[in-house]
Amino acid sequence: MNQLSPVPHLTTALQGPLRQLETTMLEKQDHIEAWFREQWAAIPPPFYASVDLRNAGFKVAPVDTNLFPAGFNNLNPDFHALAVQAMQLALERVCPTARKILLVPEKHTRNRFYLENVATLRDFIEQAGYQVRVGAVSSEITDRQVEELPSGRELVLEPIRRDGDKLTLDDGFTPCAVLLNNDLSGGVPAVLKDIEHQIVPPLSLGWDNRLKSDHFQVYGEVAREFADVLDIDPWLVDPLFRNCGEINFKTREGEDCLARNVAALLLDIKAKYDEYGIDAKPYCVVKADAGTYGMGIMTVDSPEAVQSLNRKQRKGMASRKEGGEVSQVIIQEGVPTLEQLNGATAEPVVYMVDRFVIGGFYRVHGAKGAEDNLNAPGASFERLAFAESCNTPHQELAPDAEPNRFYAYGVIARLALIAAAREIQSTKA
Repeated sequence: MNQLSPVPHLTTALQGPLRQLETTMLEKQDHIEAWFREQWAAIPPPFYASVDLRNAGFKVAPVDTNLFPAGFNNLNPDFHALAVQAMQLALERVCPTARKILLVPEKHTRNRFYLENVATLRDFIEQAGYQVRVGAVSSEITDRQVEELPSGRELVLEPIRRDGDKLTLDDGFTPCAVLLNNDLSGGVPAVLKDIEHQIVPPLSLGWDNRLKSDHFQVYGEVAREFADVLDIDPWLVDPLFRNCGEINFKTREGEDCLARNVAALLLDIKAKYDEYGIDAKPYCVVKADAGTYGMGIMTVDSPEAVQSLNRKQRKGMASRKEGGEVSQVIIQEGVPTLEQLNGATAEPVVYMVDRFVIGGFYRVHGAKGAEDNLNAPGASFERLAFAESCNTPHQELAPDAEPNRFYAYGVIARLALIAAAREIQSTKA
């Protein structure tokens, strides 16, 4: 077995509400799992997802849900068999008779860490019993290209061709289904439009179309339903948020609207802090309403902070992945992460395939604080045995012991997965 990191130390004494929440989850595990089964009987889960969580000591909540997750190479290999089994079930749900899968990655083929993620996904699919090829949508790849990866593996990237409404590779390989690991921040590539193959996740869930504010609106509904099951305050698992209309950070259009919403959200957070006796200063995270990779994010603790951005800060907020411009933002309750690994700030990330938790890791950053965005250059990843402990809590151990805290993380991540499933359902309506 690989050496696994311990549960990060909580640097706060404000553990009353969270410890009670974890205790309630253990006591009502049968109710929780029955409720999840009811949800999945009513609606199919997304193909896969990753969820960034923040544990503040007084609440634990998702802060981002990615439906085109990278980072599978950071999962603990001792639990890859569970990922392969989940992959089999997910692919059977997509197409019961499928044999050939085309895996379509992001365009940035020079990022070796990302390509390790693609190779890991390819391995999962192959071990699940499918033929899989990696088809590139990058204009830089016009012929078969072999990439040597730091792990010692090879990854073959091949240009995708069109044959009418079908996709094919140069040797005639035609897939039964297409698995996207491309979040479509730059829009849907022309080669993927109007094809007969089933594509998962659906093209409609790309960041050219999907909004985080929509997701967290649905998540709030899920959190309230879940809170009714446990008889708890939904705020303990749900980050408050607001959003406003169009904004242009370069010209400062929409700045007043943003400042007003920041002020209102700070008051809402302060009211909850007062209710629970939390002696901390509320803050908000303002981030692009679409996109990933930690771009277009800032932390503010007053409306004046929004209005006093310097030119460099406004330029940073105006850009997102693949050169896109930020025109909408979500203003989210700042949930500090008060966990540390070896003195460095840490936050958990949970991975799921179909409805199953298959693993996770801690994102760790030694140069960032409890309120900062950790998805930034300099972050490292510590593998954890999420796959085992997220599903099997130990009733005889303390609520915040290793397997039990991870069970709580798995529960919150699955709440976000249900919200994503409802998003997908709404795009099909």
